[in-house]
Amino acid sequence: MSYNSVTITMANETDSCELYLDLMKKCLTRYIFPETYGPLRRPPLTIKHLAWIAYPPIAAFLKKRGMMVYQETKVDLGRRAEGRDWPADAETMIGLRRLDNLHYCVQEVIKENIPGDFIETGVWRGGACIFLRAVLKAYDDKTRRVWVADSFEGLPKPDGRYEQDKGDRHWKKSDVLGISQEQVKANFLRYGLLDEQVQFLKGWFKDTLPTAPIERLAILRVDGDMYASTMDALTNLYERVSVGGFVIIDDYGEIETCRQAVDDFRKSRGIDTPLIAIDKVGVYWKKAA
Repeated sequence: MSYNSVTITMANETDSCELYLDLMKKCLTRYIFPETYGPLRRPPLTIKHLAWIAYPPIAAFLKKRGMMVYQETKVDLGRRAEGRDWPADAETMIGLRRLDNLHYCVQEVIKENIPGDFIETGVWRGGACIFLRAVLKAYDDKTRRVWVADSFEGLPKPDGRYEQDKGDRHWKKSDVLGISQEQVKANFLRYGLLDEQVQFLKGWFKDTLPTAPIERLAILRVDGDMYASTMDALTNLYERVSVGGFVIIDDYGEIETCRQAVDDFRKSRGIDTPLIAIDKVGVYWKKAA
């Protein structure tokens, strides 16, 4: 399988498992039926857009009453495939290429019998984790679990532990990044994939990951954006990744603090295994002995 192509190449197009997983990717990203309307977003404040200064209080007023203003939109499927836009309805924003990479990594650990569960730290609406559970179902793997780790409240305010996060403003986007655990569970249910093989870790990574009841991991997917969130995931979980397992980093190519955390961690552990680019944003590496 090549995850560098928007069109997924399957070894056998009549294989129902691969057809199912191909469809799951396109559904979870809404690539197959892109939205035609999206939430109205305030543009950058300029003289031309001074009228928009009244929009936030209006939006807040409407939201309290269960209403939202939408605008007609046209989805760029090329950007959607690369995970370069912000889907209004999709369960994931990582795009087809990064889902292809996740699929490839799961295939490899199953083929090579690498022990361990799967985890994503930072799940948004849960799409990548839903896909991981779908892969286990398709391949009839009843032994592994999918761990869904998130605060379900958005990102934390910088707590002073790392200078690199000074001034970080991700926490101010909790209205769009803070998806509740109940909603994520509902998204799993939508696809018929919420069961005992799905485990939730609710809370800030610095609190939940050190004592997470996980023995071994075959796949660690990190999507924490901030230096602290990325470092907390790597520091607390990397030793649990089996040799031959995969570490996947979202946002490495796009967010400087995330890239700094990964580079600092790898340097501190003497990890020289090459980073492999998935697309312009994500990277991964296979854990060596």
